Amino acid sequence: MKLPVYLFTGFLEGGKTHIIQESLNDENFNSGEKTLVLMCEEGVEELDPTQFWGQNVRIEYIEDEEWITKANLIALTKDRKIDRIIIEYNGMWLLERLYANMPSNWAIYQNMMFADANTFISYNNNMRQLAYDKMVDAEMIVLNRTPDDIDKEEIHKIIRGVTRRAAIVYDYPDGHVEYDEIEDPLPFDIDAPVIEIKDEDYAIWYRELSENMESYDGKTVKFKGIVCVDNRLPKNSVIIGRHIMTCCADDIQYGGLICVFQTPQKLKTRDWLTVKGRIKIENSKLYKQPGPVLYVEATEFAVAPKQEVATFY
Repeated sequence: MKLPVYLFTGFLEGGKTHIIQESLNDENFNSGEKTLVLMCEEGVEELDPTQFWGQNVRIEYIEDEEWITKANLIALTKDRKIDRIIIEYNGMWLLERLYANMPSNWAIYQNMMFADANTFISYNNNMRQLAYDKMVDAEMIVLNRTPDDIDKEEIHKIIRGVTRRAAIVYDYPDGHVEYDEIEDPLPFDIDAPVIEIKDEDYAIWYRELSENMESYDGKTVKFKGIVCVDNRLPKNSVIIGRHIMTCCADDIQYGGLICVFQTPQKLKTRDWLTVKGRIKIENSKLYKQPGPVLYVEATEFAVAPKQEVATFY
């Protein structure tokens, strides 16, 4: 059985320590489970173990990102009875290190990001990669100390540019909370006979396809993309897609679909094409798991879009 991990992320003074304290003070959450708390950040507020419900909590402080290795994390629970793990992760550390070194018997049970609503936009503008890193896998993003005049449209746009799955919660100084209820329709019609993807919507569509693959099985789509010839594919198949920037220039990646033509095509890498075809979710050696394969029905050479790299906003 895997150890459940409760992951609290965000930047300094976002409220991570406060919510951990409240949770461990609450007998409904802390009813005797042997809990290991890993504190990776030293903020203004500190945990007060004297207020915890029961004496079942062990706190370990991690001051150096380099300390996070698989061997060190395994050692924390070796020969000790632990029922669950709570991690307050340092906002200046990328989560990639934690994910890469988590022991195989640990599993993220809940991932929540906490931020000060007054500084959230500034952090996103000035430390985009770190902010994206915390938002992309979060199930809930809580904005503390929310002022009455907060620009919810701008915050919604920022978060939805990274993830459509996370719940967005505003926590006000008087104690009441509000959930983001801004409608966020997709910029294309998934129920249309032909789902037409505009150049500026490719990144959103590709993420939507990746997250809800089964919804597109059997659907006909039309989009513009750049060809990538891969010798591992049959001669009648290429990859067509776009380069996508999720947070900054350093993380631009090519996101494309295997496209199958009825006959071999004389296509070259970096040719731009507009393709229309039906998607089937199939196993592929290239994907190494089930993935979208486009069976091409029509195609034509195209001019590259004005902005070649697709973005989310």
